[in-house]
Amino acid sequence: MSYVPLGEHPVRRFPQLLLGLALYGFSLSAMVRTSLGVNPWSVLYEGLELRTPLSFGMISGVLGVLVLLLWIPLKQKPTLGTFANILVVASSADLGLLLIPADLGLPARVALLVGCVVLNGLSVAIYVGARFGPGPRDGLMTGVAAVTGWSLRLVRTLIELTVLGIGWVLGGSVGVGTVLYALLVGPVTQFFLPHLVYRRASEPALAAPGRPRAGGPGHPRAGGSGDPRTEHGTPTPHNPTPRQ
Repeated sequence: MSYVPLGEHPVRRFPQLLLGLALYGFSLSAMVRTSLGVNPWSVLYEGLELRTPLSFGMISGVLGVLVLLLWIPLKQKPTLGTFANILVVASSADLGLLLIPADLGLPARVALLVGCVVLNGLSVAIYVGARFGPGPRDGLMTGVAAVTGWSLRLVRTLIELTVLGIGWVLGGSVGVGTVLYALLVGPVTQFFLPHLVYRRASEPALAAPGRPRAGGPGHPRAGGSGDPRTEHGTPTPHNPTPRQ
């Protein structure tokens, strides 16, 4: 799941990147329309939207740029995928808010919430699978982890709790959707990622969840234990599944 240069099969990978980012931004705006709670970063966007004249998507873009500035002391280097993340997610989020009505009934909002979580996880798998590099928030996470030596899980938790707390204080919506997102978006992304990741000819395929890689640990032909739980094709720690 490492970065793959732009010049390698761009016709195959670049549309995948744009589609994934567009769907991601749309899923964020759809969660807003459920009025049942949004993901931690969107809580912050909502809170700032109440306090500034900027739109939800514009705030996403501005914060993306500000977070990108934090990459400098962390010695992180942006890629095409980083800048595309800022622009496409911001634009598609505002477009979604224009297209999705705000006065939906409760059954429709509940159904939309479940669909949003699935779409969000799918969209992450699509754009991460294109392998154009991390978005600004994910680069911040990996950079802090590299500098401090802390685990990615710890750094990610601390960052998301911080933005969630600030957003909640500013008036962003926290609810059942926030909890549902936290619990399910990771497994949903992991389910779709092996089927969508761009793979070089020299690389083994990512195993589907619950299955070992052929010839890898846990595979009968590898001389391992044969237990499929020893290898799930999880993204490598240096480039985890990103969330926006």
